[in-house]
Amino acid sequence: MKLRSFILPLLFISLITKSAYSQERLSLQQAVEISLQNNFDIKLSSNNVDIAKTNVSRGLSAMLPTVTGNFTRSNAIQNLEQTRSGTTEKKDWAKSSNMAYGPVLNWQIFDGFGMFARYDQLKEFQKLGETTLQLTIQNTLTNVITNYYDLVQQQQQIRALQTALEISRIRLKNSRSRYEIGKAAKLEVLAASVDLNTDTTNLLRQRDTYRNTKIKLNELLSRSIDTDFTVADTIIIQNNLKLTELQNIASTQNPAIQSAIINQRIADLNLKQIRSDRYPVISLNSGYNFNKSTSELGFANLSQSNGLNYGVSASLNIFSGFLQRKNERIASIEVMNSTLQLEKTNLNITSQIASFYQTYQTNLELVNLEEQNLNVAKQNLDITLEKFRLGSVAPLEFREAQRNYIDASARYSNAQFEAKLAEISLKQLTGSIKL
Repeated sequence: MKLRSFILPLLFISLITKSAYSQERLSLQQAVEISLQNNFDIKLSSNNVDIAKTNVSRGLSAMLPTVTGNFTRSNAIQNLEQTRSGTTEKKDWAKSSNMAYGPVLNWQIFDGFGMFARYDQLKEFQKLGETTLQLTIQNTLTNVITNYYDLVQQQQQIRALQTALEISRIRLKNSRSRYEIGKAAKLEVLAASVDLNTDTTNLLRQRDTYRNTKIKLNELLSRSIDTDFTVADTIIIQNNLKLTELQNIASTQNPAIQSAIINQRIADLNLKQIRSDRYPVISLNSGYNFNKSTSELGFANLSQSNGLNYGVSASLNIFSGFLQRKNERIASIEVMNSTLQLEKTNLNITSQIASFYQTYQTNLELVNLEEQNLNVAKQNLDITLEKFRLGSVAPLEFREAQRNYIDASARYSNAQFEAKLAEISLKQLTGSIKL
């Protein structure tokens, strides 16, 4: 019964490992392409860009004339009394009607240049939407690449735990053999069994974390969370990034900085629109009207007319209770705020780049150091394992070598992953996330 309790978990793990090789291999390139096609946040931002692009029109900026078709008809029933040349006429319940219809044109030809500021502002809103889309794409790719490499480093840890598990199986088998021939105590067998169970538990927990991360990546790819796949085996780190180049690229490509620049221009255009209210508004109007009036009592029982009318109108805001000055003051403060926000964003991005670059450099050094440590731990484990088979190493010393190898493997994969995260963060800040 005890032997079965060890074999069943190992059989389960071996089946999982075997099935992994039959799964679809998902490359980072494929993950990125799928996310760009399917991700909901990208689709929503893209639709918002289409809306902003559609809004860029001269009609919405009040530059073009408007033409409306009007129709009115009114009827009345009245008691009338009229006196003409001493003659009085009366009629009760006299009916009358009036009907008018025709097209009317209105064209505001000058509003203090406010219409031009509105048109330019709509174009800036389109640029802002495109920048927001770019930011969404960068954030999505960052999350996809981060989760992908998280799976890669978890696979590395799983392989290290599998190695440790196989060694624990050898140790347990060896201890039982030694116990059966009287060269080892029962305590050694029990200790080996406990360590085997511990390694099995660690591997199962790591596999559970691995599966949860796969679910998260499937969510980012906007596909079924049950889609099974495998990822690459190694983490490739770009080790030639330069701080000065990163800062220069960020100043022209970082979406947050570009959004701040666009918002500054939008604030300037808003101030121009408000100042345009100090100028007169001049409009042209024209129309072609058809009129028909009928009356049962009066000088004319029927009157009809049609013809063109046209004219010009002008208005000037002379006094609005100091609202004009208040609005201009608020708009000027908003311009100053947009300038301050741009400076703040520039400083924040520069600071983040410097911080992540320092982390990036440190992790590159740690990767080299932990790789050396892993090689030493692997050699030590191989030597200790051989000595253990010969019976010249105590079980406690063997377990210590085994733990050192597991820890070194975990530190090495973590150092690689942390270095890659710093690299990804730097590229995200510069707005240049790509494979």
